Amino acid sequence: MNVVIRRAEARDVPRMLELVRELALFERAPEAVTVTEAEMHDAGFGPQPVWVGWVAEDEGAILGIAVCYERYSTWKGRRLYLEDIVVTEAARGHRIGERLFLTCASYAVEQGYSGMLWQVLDWNTDAMRFYDRFGASYSDEWRNASLERTQLQVLAAER
Repeated sequence: MNVVIRRAEARDVPRMLELVRELALFERAPEAVTVTEAEMHDAGFGPQPVWVGWVAEDEGAILGIAVCYERYSTWKGRRLYLEDIVVTEAARGHRIGERLFLTCASYAVEQGYSGMLWQVLDWNTDAMRFYDRFGASYSDEWRNASLERTQLQVLAAER
């Protein structure tokens, strides 16, 4: 393989979304992906982009992606949040994920972020072993919380 890691471009969004869907299937939640291609495109390449990404490409085929965005901590300042690293199943084992991860880490340093953070499912031992190689630490004390758009709409109407 002759994999090149490069900054994602607008033309990559359809394939990137395919890989996001592949990840959701792996994570046992394929129905959870509700973002459209147009929304993903706008969020990355529209007038106010919120994410930055990289693709791993081999002979024109995108085999992996990394998507990050800036997060602000009142305790730590600006931090890079790694939303997803996805490497298609057929391309795993070629250190593509490692190269994508290191690209994100380098970007965090270049941008002056105080750190990089991400989430990993507690049952995904392969991912944890991957992150362990880089010296990652995990927190058992924080729980994820969220509200979906319909819930937000109800709350906004009550205001």
